[in-house]
Amino acid sequence: MIGRITGQLAEKNPPEVLVDCHGLAYELLVPMSTFYNLPAVGEGVSLLTHFVVREDAQTLYGFATAAERAAFRQLIRISGVGPRTALGVLSGMSVQDLSQAVTAQDTGRLTKVPGIGKKTAERLLLELKGKLGADLGPTPAAAGDAHGDIVQALLALGYSDREAAQAIKPLPADVGVSEGIKMALRALAR
Repeated sequence: MIGRITGQLAEKNPPEVLVDCHGLAYELLVPMSTFYNLPAVGEGVSLLTHFVVREDAQTLYGFATAAERAAFRQLIRISGVGPRTALGVLSGMSVQDLSQAVTAQDTGRLTKVPGIGKKTAERLLLELKGKLGADLGPTPAAAGDAHGDIVQALLALGYSDREAAQAIKPLPADVGVSEGIKMALRALAR
């Protein structure tokens, strides 16, 4: 699948962006947190992606950070929460705010997001508890690109965000991706 797109920012029309990759332009929907941090049109940009295939559409979603994409993926796993709602949540609050709301089980913060009522907020908090908490606050990618790649590999292997975050904590900051994956898998096997 398409995991990352790097190219030249061709257009910006919230929440859509167009990224030109050597003559092939990709249309992505992005949360406002990513949109506000985009460079000017014509400059280089790199976005992590999530590709959604439906019967009537194929949509590519873009994210500035691994934490945003991980939160998006957790949100769309919840019954009744589609990609548009997940994008709305991430546009209305940062990943750290969402994480804090989940940890505190604070429905008030979620109901401030347009389109999220009290029942939906309660369901989100219930479903995300233990999956999206305080351990997601600082993103694993903040420790370095290798750590972010290691986390993505662990997620692709079926480990949860929490398990992946715990597995990379003891890794040295300068570890390579392949060696880091091996070390993380050994730690998870214990």
